[in-house]
Amino acid sequence: MSKVGYLECPTGIAGDMCLGALVDLGVPWEYLCDRLASLGIEREYQLKQEKVNRNGQLATKVWVDLLEPHHHQHGRHLPQIEQIITSATISDRAKDWSLQVFRNLAIAEAAVHGIPPEKVHFHEVGATDAIIDIVGTCLGLDWLGIDKLYCSPMPTGGGIVKAAHGKLPVPVPAVVKLWETREVPVYSNGIEKELVTPTGAAIATTLATSFGSPPTMRLEKIGLGAGLRDLAIPNILRLWLGTTSSNDTSAMPVDRLPKETITVLETQIDDLSPQAIAYTSEKLLQTGALDVFTQAIAMKKSRVGILLTVICHPELVATCKTVIFRETTTLGIRETTQTRSILNREIETVETKYGAVKIKVASWGEGNAKEIVNIHPEYEDCAALAKKNAISWQEIHQQAIALWQNNRYRS
Repeated sequence: MSKVGYLECPTGIAGDMCLGALVDLGVPWEYLCDRLASLGIEREYQLKQEKVNRNGQLATKVWVDLLEPHHHQHGRHLPQIEQIITSATISDRAKDWSLQVFRNLAIAEAAVHGIPPEKVHFHEVGATDAIIDIVGTCLGLDWLGIDKLYCSPMPTGGGIVKAAHGKLPVPVPAVVKLWETREVPVYSNGIEKELVTPTGAAIATTLATSFGSPPTMRLEKIGLGAGLRDLAIPNILRLWLGTTSSNDTSAMPVDRLPKETITVLETQIDDLSPQAIAYTSEKLLQTGALDVFTQAIAMKKSRVGILLTVICHPELVATCKTVIFRETTTLGIRETTQTRSILNREIETVETKYGAVKIKVASWGEGNAKEIVNIHPEYEDCAALAKKNAISWQEIHQQAIALWQNNRYRS
């Protein structure tokens, strides 16, 4: 079982709304205040909470009030904020999340202004209240033990707001850039106000696995975090908390997997010996191609041919093309660039009674959220031991899997 959260944002999302929802869910107030004090900026703010009514619904409102003479302070850059967070006495997971949120916010602001992220002058986004909102949210999610976070589509809002750079249209440029990075689904709920703040957008786009309908879960509790204004509909962020079984595919973080760029080379051949095709495939793999495969096809004049497909990293395109042109009769090669999602891969070794076999272990997630997706003994190791000991390849393969599973169970 894993614990999941779902941010439901009918009137948008802001950092204080996240804090309110987390406190409403039961994150201890004393715990938040104590950990936030370790940031070393406690003289700059006062933290308080209260129950408020939003259109007939009771929710928790968290206030981060700036204190004199610090309420005019805007001047922090990303390295300063990272140093504050890194030096704090908070859990590693909350610390990593907080750093990721601010880094993504800096990247979005940098893209808008055309400067490096480290040079971004955060203005009100990097002020004391934003640091408290972001770190406090990460502390709360960590305290609740949430393994995966999901988020609803976001309302665009509308109108004009005053910012450090003057008047800006809603949604403000940094929010739009953050949405763009995750292809967040957005819509208009008819409310012409700023509904999603840069801080709220950074939290959601950094920590949420995906955006859409709630994942399948066994619902335990919902926390309500109040926004500042009274709106036409309850200005409340709802944080759903529940559990899901580990084999629930709706909770799999497939859209958060690492991605890499690959090149796909293709050519049809109808006048070459099968032995030459086999030799070419072996040579391509030896040069570093990720995969090589062939398919039988019907070509012009009803001739039977072979479609040769090669997948390689972009830096090996020239090398692979050279092999194909030299070793086959083709006159042209098609080339496309694609991206692929990849699982984390590690190699482990087990000692069977016949010898050592390497096991390829594929997983996603990290730390406590790491989940092994599949394992596979290396073919060549199993084949070598099978030949050496005059037994079947299947026997070596099955024994290697059984040993790996037993070792994992004991550990």
